[in-house]
Amino acid sequence: MSDEPESISARGVTPDSLLHTGATDHPSAEDVVLASGRDLTPRNLEWAERRLAREGRAALDKQLP
Repeated sequence: MSDEPESISARGVTPDSLLHTGATDHPSAEDVVLASGRDLTPRNLEWAERRLAREGRAALDKQLP
């Protein structure tokens, strides 16, 4: 394990310990927007809310590798 602090590294890669996924999570529209690489705008939040309503948790899972 690294002695690196729990923040974004100098290379811009998010450490695994900061990624939040799991079957017990209840993803928000913000989670879906950020996972898709989009900006948090009202339009993108509405898009994400529609996807969550239609697809449930799969809306987030489809965005993650």
